[in-house]
Amino acid sequence: MARKKKGRSLKKNHQVAGEEGAEVLQAPHSFVIHRGLACPYIQDLTMDFRRIMEPFTAINLRERKSNKIKDFVSLSGHFHVSHMCIFNKTTTQLSMKIVRLPRGPTLTYKIHQYTLARDVLASSRKQFFDEDSFHHAPLVIMNNFVGEGKHLKLMATTFQNMFPTINLATVNLATIKRCVLFSYNPVTKLVDMRHYSVVAVPVGLSRGVKKVVLGKVPNLSKCEDIADLFSGGAVSDSEFEDDEASQVVLPQDLKRKGNLENNKSAIRLYEIGPRITFELVKIEEGLLTGEVLYHETIVKTEEEIEAIRKQREKKKKLKEYRKKVQSENKARKEEMKNSAKKRAGVEGNKAGQTFEVEESVNDEPDNDALYYKEEVGEEPDEELFKHSEENSRKRVRLPKHISGKKRKFDKKSKDERDDKYKKEGGWKSRKGDGQRQERKFTFKTKAGMKMNRVKSSKGKKFR
Repeated sequence: MARKKKGRSLKKNHQVAGEEGAEVLQAPHSFVIHRGLACPYIQDLTMDFRRIMEPFTAINLRERKSNKIKDFVSLSGHFHVSHMCIFNKTTTQLSMKIVRLPRGPTLTYKIHQYTLARDVLASSRKQFFDEDSFHHAPLVIMNNFVGEGKHLKLMATTFQNMFPTINLATVNLATIKRCVLFSYNPVTKLVDMRHYSVVAVPVGLSRGVKKVVLGKVPNLSKCEDIADLFSGGAVSDSEFEDDEASQVVLPQDLKRKGNLENNKSAIRLYEIGPRITFELVKIEEGLLTGEVLYHETIVKTEEEIEAIRKQREKKKKLKEYRKKVQSENKARKEEMKNSAKKRAGVEGNKAGQTFEVEESVNDEPDNDALYYKEEVGEEPDEELFKHSEENSRKRVRLPKHISGKKRKFDKKSKDERDDKYKKEGGWKSRKGDGQRQERKFTFKTKAGMKMNRVKSSKGKKFR
């Protein structure tokens, strides 16, 4: 028997074999969403930031205006989401919030400048974009996050914990194809974020040899001998010589051709975007709420902080009390509902029993003839109770010459009847006759002359 051909939907929907490994489950996952005013550029920036956080992020997450923050927080435990990045657009500024789920803290940044990934690639002289590089998490590089203040340490720790850690003893260098740079400027207090693609290129080879090693077809039109290809210049005028600081000795073989173990290779970075420049504004203890641990512009005294803390504790206790009362009321209503159902069930059973008894008593049909005989003592006439024995719901039989259906108005037959009367001399004028369409009548004028007029019910003028 021939094997059944797979359908289109079956080909596209491949089944995932097995469960996710422990390494994937333990890796930090993230949600990246945008709120506030609708702006297509903010949506593109959100998608670019999701590309940075790949592969441990919801790249195809669809948001709605009706979705609340608590909806995403409720799903975070099921999908092992540890961080959430929120871009918020207002009439005055654009902000970014990074939240540690599920209890905080929350870091609020003010975005000063940003450039989308498509604009970065368009402005690059030499573009390099590898789709396979997004299958692995990027390498995180922290620059200049030193100085006084706990907010710098918390900021650096948050950026590092958003991406999975790398074990230098077991890492596979072929999986490191991207890097994210966070550079802090202590003078301006701004953080610059850049996203690069990492490429390893073998060094010490001429241009012709490098093309052969990388699997490209060299141009031999200007070469008289094959030796001219290998003995040519190391680089062309348009290329640059790699710096010694960017050259490393590879401890492993890489998938890219020419990058062998214990050989020198140059590390090149190609910016793939986006670019974001932001400033830390506020740090909150909880999930988008709670005590303010740090604020860039507002500084409060100890008395004000203590008053705010007491007010927050009061609100918290009031909220707990309301929840307790609500749960008690809910339990009490459920108990009342169940008891009412039980009472209704018992009363329903009793009513059903009495109803059955009443029906059993009245099961015998009424016999009017027998009742008349018992009371009067004589037999009734046959035609006296004959109608009661017949079924009143039985349809009345009509004679054959009478149709039971309602007759419809036949315009054709009516027109034939009108023509017949017209041939015979027309309609006779009778007072109160509302069924005729035309009426012909004779009257005398003041001069004594007789005139005939025909009046039509269709709105025609007299003639």
